[in-house]
Amino acid sequence: MRQAGGVHAPTPADEVNTPRTQAGPSPQHLLTTLLGEYLDSSDADLPSAAVVAMLAEFGISESSARAALSRLTKRGLIAVRGTGRPPVYHLTPQAIARHRSRMDHFLSFGARPPRWTGDWVTVSFSLPQSGQAARHTLRKTLGALGFARLYDSVWIRPGSEAGTMNKVLHDILDGVDGARWSVMHTRFDDEAGPHGPAAAYDLAGLAASYEEFIARYAELRAAVRDGEVDATRALVARTSVMDSWRKFPDTDPDLPGHLLPARWPRQEARELLLEVHTALGSLAEARLIEIATPHWPDAASWITHFRVSADSVSVSTRGDG
Repeated sequence: MRQAGGVHAPTPADEVNTPRTQAGPSPQHLLTTLLGEYLDSSDADLPSAAVVAMLAEFGISESSARAALSRLTKRGLIAVRGTGRPPVYHLTPQAIARHRSRMDHFLSFGARPPRWTGDWVTVSFSLPQSGQAARHTLRKTLGALGFARLYDSVWIRPGSEAGTMNKVLHDILDGVDGARWSVMHTRFDDEAGPHGPAAAYDLAGLAASYEEFIARYAELRAAVRDGEVDATRALVARTSVMDSWRKFPDTDPDLPGHLLPARWPRQEARELLLEVHTALGSLAEARLIEIATPHWPDAASWITHFRVSADSVSVSTRGDG
């Protein structure tokens, strides 16, 4: 392993605090997905009753839907418009920008091989026994920043950019007596070997997750191809596929091909996502309008849907295929 130069640290956290990824049908995640997929204007007045009706389509109770609204408001994703009752919500401009960025990230992930220079960011640290709480916080933070543990206290991630990584470490470890750390650019002489950087990742587990995704939605893809999915089913199906896929861009380290197992199932999983997502877009939009209109007469003027081209994401207007 060769060391080289200092590093730049990761981009600071976005201003909009989106919900953490978790297993299961989280009302917050479902609502975040719906807003990101089908609304794209801060001018739209979104009645709370319409949100309750949207989430009811997914089996979410009224109390859980209103709790999700409250939590997303506290996170800055949505805001209350005026002081009327019942409350009317709207997306904030920051949230819209965040939605667009995240949707582009979700839908373009895996579209092209990563630009590979052979560089890795390596963080090493040493803490005394009294620093157990700081150790736990540091490991959690490094994982959230895309690092994986290569050895006990040596963590790596692909690339050469790390931004303010030293500041991140300083903020966590400042005040812990005896704490030491370093941040380096690293290159591995035997990059693809059994003790190389790929060993830090559970690639077998990640491949199994992709295979599970493919198996879970294979029947849906067949139904889509046969034209058997109507608007009522389309909204739930399309949202479910996206909600299942969205974990991969955040957990897959996007390693170069020479570090991956011989048969890597990501491309097949991505093709399934794009096929279903594209085919069901207009149907899902129509269903959402149908659900929301009794509580939101202007729904048809504001609800739209994202669609993906070969490498980019754009917003379609109603009626686009």
